[in-house]
Amino acid sequence: MLILFVGHYAAALAAKAIEPRAPLWALVAGAQLVDIGWAGLVMAGVEKIRFDPGLPGSSLDLYFMPYTHSLPAAVAWAIVAMLLWRILVTASWRVCALIGLVVFSHWILDFLVHRPDLELWFGGAKVGLGAWNYPVQEAMLEMGLIALSGAAWLWSRGRHHQAAGTGLLFLLFLSVLGVVASLTEPAGSTFAYGRTALVIFLLVAAVAGVTELWDRTRSPSVAPDET
Repeated sequence: MLILFVGHYAAALAAKAIEPRAPLWALVAGAQLVDIGWAGLVMAGVEKIRFDPGLPGSSLDLYFMPYTHSLPAAVAWAIVAMLLWRILVTASWRVCALIGLVVFSHWILDFLVHRPDLELWFGGAKVGLGAWNYPVQEAMLEMGLIALSGAAWLWSRGRHHQAAGTGLLFLLFLSVLGVVASLTEPAGSTFAYGRTALVIFLLVAAVAGVTELWDRTRSPSVAPDET
């Protein structure tokens, strides 16, 4: 099966529940920013993956990805995202900090599910608790995170007089995406895999943007972010 990834969006939904002024699309993109970079570097041949059918759960072997998935790299991606959002959007530090935390949450969640392929420092020891080796339990973990964070987001939406329907549709979209990923086997070249992953990550961010745009046309009750 393809590696599940929807659990990463739980951090984006939780952050949106905490700070409704933070753009949903930015939080969703931030939750996968590390993997967006990873997909691009895989396509460029800089970071390396291979397929090993003998591995339990998923056949994907992520044996070289220091520029995106090492601990120092994850910290750097989070800091850069936070500062760029502050500079380009002039958002409040609260919103910028949340975006940075969402970006870094990617490494924390990967630590739970990855096999030991996350470097603690460049060229150093690799860690990972390996929940991927137990695909049913791992899928339950990811979908459970989405359910909990999604419930918090829907509650926050209700407090700001936003309709539940749009939020439920987005959560349904994430759930369907997770099911499809769990039933799909990697195929083709590593370049094709990276390209497919990149398209999916950008698609989810685009759907989040459309969701928020639809919300604003129907119930623009949340004040815009302030510096």
